[in-house]
Amino acid sequence: MNFARMETSDDAALGGRLRLRQPLRGHRFGHDAILLAAATGSRSGEHAVDLGAGVGAAGLALAVRVPGLKVTLADIDEGLCALANDNAQRNGLADRVRAVALDVTDPHAFAAAGLPPGCADRVLMNPPFNDRSHLSPDARRRLAHAGTADTLPRWVEAAARLLKPQGVLTLIWRADGIDDVLGALAADFGGVTVLAVHPRPGAAAIRVLMRASKGVAAPVSYVAAITLNDSSGQPTAPAEAVLREGCTLALAEI
Repeated sequence: MNFARMETSDDAALGGRLRLRQPLRGHRFGHDAILLAAATGSRSGEHAVDLGAGVGAAGLALAVRVPGLKVTLADIDEGLCALANDNAQRNGLADRVRAVALDVTDPHAFAAAGLPPGCADRVLMNPPFNDRSHLSPDARRRLAHAGTADTLPRWVEAAARLLKPQGVLTLIWRADGIDDVLGALAADFGGVTVLAVHPRPGAAAIRVLMRASKGVAAPVSYVAAITLNDSSGQPTAPAEAVLREGCTLALAEI
């Protein structure tokens, strides 16, 4: 699909250090993508694969932060992939960031897209995690947000195939689904570390960011949570540091 036919907006991320074209309707990037990038540790010379990349917000934010990192953005929506490639070009990252259209749940799609088993040092992902009983009328939004019972296990299996031994997976999920994530990770991953995301002081967590290593045997651990807004509804200093200034979260430093 040619993204030139889409109605798009030109939006800033990371305090303006990243400019992203995205559809006016349907799935649009938000805090989840930037938090995911901030939780993903990477080094120059490594290869990171962003599954469910959309227009590339998380993977491009990671590439901005880590010079010399190669990033592949993967999404099922060809139109969003076209926008992601355009965003890489517009931000001066096309020499080390590319977007490919593929279905994460299709094991045969990866090699055809130049992603053979064991090609990645890091995988980051934001799988569809909403209940399909409350579907958006917008087809793109449904595809990006609503999963099925086997969505998470199949995405984790895809990450395990892509990663080298001891490669690292970072993902974001609903906070009330942490047990589902731990169950999906159990077969291939260990050393899981969890960071909770709270909307405001005293409120229950709405998201969890989780880091796990392929083929590593270690118990689950937790690091200090992040709270996005203070009691008056204003962004907290830690949230501003991550969302606007490009600072990392504790998971990226492990």
